[in-house]
Amino acid sequence: MNTNKPAVPNTTVTRNVHDLDRTTDNLYESLVVIAKRANQISNNVKEELHGKLAEFASSNDNLEEIFENREQIEISKHYERMPKPVLVAIDEFLNDKIYHRNPAKEQK
Repeated sequence: MNTNKPAVPNTTVTRNVHDLDRTTDNLYESLVVIAKRANQISNNVKEELHGKLAEFASSNDNLEEIFENREQIEISKHYERMPKPVLVAIDEFLNDKIYHRNPAKEQK
């Protein structure tokens, strides 16, 4: 996942409901699209974090080494400061960066 993303707020933002159903004409369908994208983002970030933390894993760590590993702590803090996946997904959805389709609507 690219960490040089556009600025996404880290705090709660009041959204206009009509902005969310602009592209789908259905608020609930929009929320499903956003939720699925947020799950994808979350899984990607989780895999990336586990990959970076696996570099520090050792079979014979003692307690002092675990608590004193500053690089590992900095990596963890970086991921904690990142915007939540739902906020990123909402931003992508509102800026038309997510491709989505509804096969049920296409059949009609």
